[in-house]
Amino acid sequence: MKKVMIIGAGGVGRVVAYKCAQQKEVFSDILLASRTKEKCDEIKDAIGDDRISTAAIDAMDVPALVALIRSFQPDLVIHVALPYQDLAIMDACLEAGVDYLDTANYEPEDEAKFEYKWQWAYQDRFKEKGLMALLGSGFDPGVTSVFTAYAAKHYFDEIHYLDIVDCNAGDHGHPFATNFNPEINIREVTQKGKYWENGEWVETEPHQFKKKLHYPEIGVKDSYLIYHEELESLVKNFPTIKRARFWMTFSEEYLTHLRVIQNIGMANIDPVEFEGKQIVPIQFLKAVLPDPKSLGANYKGWTSIGCRIRGIKDGKERTCYIYNNASHEAAYAETGTQAVSYTTGVPAMIGAKMMVTDQWKKPGVYNVEEFNPDPFMDELNKCGLPWKVELDIDLEL
Repeated sequence: MKKVMIIGAGGVGRVVAYKCAQQKEVFSDILLASRTKEKCDEIKDAIGDDRISTAAIDAMDVPALVALIRSFQPDLVIHVALPYQDLAIMDACLEAGVDYLDTANYEPEDEAKFEYKWQWAYQDRFKEKGLMALLGSGFDPGVTSVFTAYAAKHYFDEIHYLDIVDCNAGDHGHPFATNFNPEINIREVTQKGKYWENGEWVETEPHQFKKKLHYPEIGVKDSYLIYHEELESLVKNFPTIKRARFWMTFSEEYLTHLRVIQNIGMANIDPVEFEGKQIVPIQFLKAVLPDPKSLGANYKGWTSIGCRIRGIKDGKERTCYIYNNASHEAAYAETGTQAVSYTTGVPAMIGAKMMVTDQWKKPGVYNVEEFNPDPFMDELNKCGLPWKVELDIDLEL
């Protein structure tokens, strides 16, 4: 059995801790660390497992983090805090000599931009240390990338067109709230869109393109083209892809709130002076919006996330739709949080299991689609995220 350290005690960290605790034959000891130890203690008490210990840590303080890692001596660090902490935690893992896993790629704190280039640049350093870093082991990125790899292995000779579709059809009862960290969420969905076509990136205005797509057991929802990080690694690792896009559902009410937030400057990430103090508008907004982990108790409905793929098999065109539907109510009943956190936290635990059991093991920095998808797909079915495949259907895209 292996020891694991989880950094981050928000909704996703809560799910990862729950799911690691369930894997008693895999994880012997779990350290849950966050800037606020009380949040970790609350999760530990809710789970009620003596194998869990807690600690306070500033993940940007590399020397302190190295000291904590060395004192606990985990086999793996699971990072589910903030994306702009990725590089600091990777530096600490290198110095302490431990493997690393995250769910979202690096995003500079002072710039609304995320790319893998900063983390891919760690390839040689991790290889030289004999350590592994697994990037993007959430749902999207994460499961959507594994879905693509699974389809490429079992259903296609070549993938030509990939559309990732993400629908949250749940209702939390608030006029406006974000399903994960508001600062990161709003930055992500308000930036310009981008998709891959014929060997180059095509940039779009935010929410410029909309399609009405049907989601199984949910119905038709307005879906908007946005940029999402897994597109960058998927077009690199599956070079036959001619076009890759990402679609996400937003209600008109949500978009109206978003436009107002942008128009009055509350989505800005540059500091402003207020009563003699420097404040960042989006960070102030985060403080007054509902805490994402508080949404679960009243959340009703489903999420539906998957990949709609066209390509060639045995010289003939074929299509594949591979997806998961997750219930907000079921997620809350099991872990005390909503399905958006659940669908990210479960794959983080599965990725960790793949690594510590040596099913996915190779020194260097890798995205999840670079490994055999079959054992990961099996674990999704076992651990609460069952998936379905529909072949040779109308993909609507």
